[in-house]
Amino acid sequence: MRPKSRIREWTESILVALALAIVVRILFFEPYKIPTGSMQKTLMVGDIILVNKFIYGPRLPFVGWRLPGFRKPQTADVVVFIYPEDPKKNFIKRLVAKEADTVLIENGTIYVNDKPLTENVFSRNFYYNHGNYAREGEKITVPKGSYFVLGDNSANSQDSRFWGFVPQGNILGKAILIYWPLNRIRAIK
Repeated sequence: MRPKSRIREWTESILVALALAIVVRILFFEPYKIPTGSMQKTLMVGDIILVNKFIYGPRLPFVGWRLPGFRKPQTADVVVFIYPEDPKKNFIKRLVAKEADTVLIENGTIYVNDKPLTENVFSRNFYYNHGNYAREGEKITVPKGSYFVLGDNSANSQDSRFWGFVPQGNILGKAILIYWPLNRIRAIK
């Protein structure tokens, strides 16, 4: 039997590495670059983050099927999702409420099911009553199979207050880590 040439060995190694990288990116983790200031101070323009796609169940490309995940998105998760008004765009926001929850924004505080969200990620921000889905004194109910999301920078965020709800099938993954620039490496909370 004739031994493999060095070129063939290198080619096979490179192809296997590429195949593994594609599988990891499709099913497990994907990098995203933050394009706007809608999530400041949590995420800054230009941050590159790592998104865990496996936690909620990765979507298979071209067929749209979703594999089972470990858990459903939870309140306070920072999620990447397909923008409901333009499926070619991905957005990143903080999940505030899930199906059947009621949401009210009053005096800068978010109330879900008549209870204020007091976790640090919510209490450090002032939330404005902008848009058709967050009018002063108006409670809204999140429809079945949907989520209500807000940017941490409420004064500068196009979010569920303006365009409504994120269908469950549009959720791509949970933002878990800022890995660039080096001086901002940290877990995302």
